[in-house]
Amino acid sequence: MNMGRRFVMIVFVLLAAISSFGYFFWYKPTFGKYIRTKDLVYKENSTIAKREVLSRLKLRAAEAKNYVVEHGFSRNHCFLIDMRVPSGMNRFFVYNLKKDSVELAGLVTHGSGSQDGSGDLVFSNQSNSYCTSLGRYKIGVSYEGTYGVAYKLYGLDESNDNAFNRCVVLHSHECVPGGEVYPSTICLSLGCPTVSPPFLVKLQEYLDHSKNPVLLWIYY
Repeated sequence: MNMGRRFVMIVFVLLAAISSFGYFFWYKPTFGKYIRTKDLVYKENSTIAKREVLSRLKLRAAEAKNYVVEHGFSRNHCFLIDMRVPSGMNRFFVYNLKKDSVELAGLVTHGSGSQDGSGDLVFSNQSNSYCTSLGRYKIGVSYEGTYGVAYKLYGLDESNDNAFNRCVVLHSHECVPGGEVYPSTICLSLGCPTVSPPFLVKLQEYLDHSKNPVLLWIYY
């Protein structure tokens, strides 16, 4: 009887050991490593996505080169914002028109009204729409606004010619992070292209030292 019990106990211990062994080597890694789907999808498509962003950027920059010459803007730099890029990634680009390259990049908000729940952004030039307006802007003089230093914006296209009346300006806010946070999103504005305070300080160096107004172009 004692031998039988001892045999059963030995078998039980061996089975428990085998189960523990299997759990450690097969199941534990599954629970220990959590993969976020959005991260995985972005990493797989990151090369293609970056090429598309660069392609759009180069296209706008080429058009901007002609526009700044014809309309008396700075021929050295322009600001380009690609609204197809997720808000948690850098999509505000300071473009060097002389060297044909990106000199600086940072995060920027879009308007709360531009999110309609479809996954794609919508844009409007209407007052109280709280939407981002696409198009070219002349960056005007700076002033002390509600959130500190801000720059007046004058819409130059039919899609954004109501920007000044809507009080759409370039300014900063603490809610905008200093670096990329994708796949997370950043805060929303009421239609203003809003950047982080440190990024605005860098933009001021371009704006305040330029003899001619700087062109801002928001596109999709």
